[in-house]
Amino acid sequence: MFKKILIANRGEIACRVIRSARAMGIATVAVYSDADAAALHVEMADEAVHIGPPPASESYLVADKIIAACKATGAEAVHPGYGFLSERASFVEALSAAGIAFIGPPAGAIAAMGDKIESKRRAVAAGVSVVPGFVGEIDDVDHAARIAGDIGYPVMMKASAGGGGKGMRLAWDEGQLREGYESVKREALSSFGDDRLFIEKFVEQPRHIEIQVIGDQQGNIIYLGERDCSIQRRHQKVVEEAPSPFVTPEMRRAMGEQAVALARNVGYFSAGTVEFIAGADRSFYFLEMNTRLQVEHPVTECVTGLDLVELMIRVAAGEALPLEQKDVTLTGHAIETRVYAEDPYRGFLPSIGRLSVCMPPETGARIDTGVREGAEISMFYDPMIAKLITHAPTRAEAIAAHAEALDRYVIRGISHNIDFLSAIMAHPRFQAGETVTTGFIAEEYPDGFSGAPLDGETRDALLATAAVMQAIRTERAQMIDGQLGEEPVDFGSDWVVQMGTEMVPVHVEADGDGFAVTIEGRHVSLATDWQLGDRLFEAEIGGVARGIAVNRAGSFTVLTTRGAAHRLRVLTPRAAELAGHMIPKVAPDLSKFLLCPMPGLVVSVAVSEGDKVEAGQVLATVEAMKMENVLRAEKPGVVSAVRAKAGDSLAVDAVILEFEG
Repeated sequence: MFKKILIANRGEIACRVIRSARAMGIATVAVYSDADAAALHVEMADEAVHIGPPPASESYLVADKIIAACKATGAEAVHPGYGFLSERASFVEALSAAGIAFIGPPAGAIAAMGDKIESKRRAVAAGVSVVPGFVGEIDDVDHAARIAGDIGYPVMMKASAGGGGKGMRLAWDEGQLREGYESVKREALSSFGDDRLFIEKFVEQPRHIEIQVIGDQQGNIIYLGERDCSIQRRHQKVVEEAPSPFVTPEMRRAMGEQAVALARNVGYFSAGTVEFIAGADRSFYFLEMNTRLQVEHPVTECVTGLDLVELMIRVAAGEALPLEQKDVTLTGHAIETRVYAEDPYRGFLPSIGRLSVCMPPETGARIDTGVREGAEISMFYDPMIAKLITHAPTRAEAIAAHAEALDRYVIRGISHNIDFLSAIMAHPRFQAGETVTTGFIAEEYPDGFSGAPLDGETRDALLATAAVMQAIRTERAQMIDGQLGEEPVDFGSDWVVQMGTEMVPVHVEADGDGFAVTIEGRHVSLATDWQLGDRLFEAEIGGVARGIAVNRAGSFTVLTTRGAAHRLRVLTPRAAELAGHMIPKVAPDLSKFLLCPMPGLVVSVAVSEGDKVEAGQVLATVEAMKMENVLRAEKPGVVSAVRAKAGDSLAVDAVILEFEG
């Protein structure tokens, strides 16, 4: 067994590998860039080596620096985590030449599965299901009909030179195929100058299902069940679960056996994942193989009881797998969500800055993270804050536990997607499970995310919480010495809670160890240990345990729970009456400005002072979190001033351009 390993990664996955290595008695070496000098993975490791400036291309992606760090520290092996160098065959070969073990698959397997054409060829050779199709010269519509009949309807006709959604037509039967064939050819010719078509099977209501495999250098390979990763946004996984609510035991066995056959075909060992797309009829087809540890591996660990990182290390050291396929059992249900520094209320724009508050839930949920309170979310790397994983006997219980944990996860200083994740957990379609597809987010949130809908019980809970918090503050204020008057002011038990445009009368009285609250004639009991200054209001409200994040915003309190944030203000009845006479504050008109939507670096400004612009025209490009964001004009106008230039580092809502009023 190795005595010391180096982790060629950062953040959450580096911390994850360190934990397993430490449990095995193996010393660890971290590597870090300038931006990560104070990172958690650096503190957790036994040693740490600086490898360069913040850009990954100058640090984490430089193989020579990783190998030099191994030689300097005496590390015998490298775990690549995911991303960076994890699927680069040349890196594995360079390590081998330096006499350093790679904790992952052989270079040949990485190369074979990294080439899309070669991977499909290997999949076919291994007897793995691939999307049926015909890529070649199609003579005429009769030839197309014969091909479609062999493949099986529905089919998609696509322009060979197509893109952007043009030159595509779905046919559910031969009649539709014959009707659309010439039309697609004409569209292809006019759009791309090439009327060649190909035909492939259309997968209805697609789900993303992946199979975890693990193999050793002795030739043993097994599969560890599936993960359902169908909830995605722009092809990025948001929610992962194991097992899939869609997969039957027979389907699991078939997918698992095909995944093992493919792994065996390329001489695979270590952990890997074979991804499939599954149709509504439970047909499934090979997508690709990821020759590394997946981000979502914890859900498999939860249901199998195995430590995949430990198995990878043992396999790399030459040990045989400690179990066979018959020993693999799946227990309970696990769900993982990815907590990201992004703003779902603003189109999921990335957010960078300092985590001024980071309070993970204390509910028994597993938290895999690489940051802590006070850490900086950098513009140079992936914006993941943490992975939240719950495991329970049933899927419904895992969802409920997940929702409770999300309610109790308090983050401040940056924007985050916790409300969005919580809204998904509460969505009836997700809870049902059977009809979730890769189109879930686009279908359910076509106009973006604006918070989860507020149900009656949660509304009452928020109103009661706000009123009880105010009663506690008032009671505390009355205890302060030196107040004017002989007797402290008695505010009474009646309050008015402003929630949006509503002004709701609420009556609060102490009742034993808790409070009796009356809202519009409805009686709600509330018991809590909340104290002034606590950022989380935990209480039993109406017999239901709830966690509600608390944040003061001037005279308002922002209460966040069950997928939405709500601004509430508690007034005395007289103050509420007078508030009705106050002139509402009008928000400033910012339509004449182009504002920076996120903290980032200006890559380019495409217009100059005096330029006339049209709706949709590119105005500027801002880079954040390794992604370029193109900013376009929302309406016609004339640029009156340019306030930023290429190379400027801007804060959120900083002015880039000003237009004539």
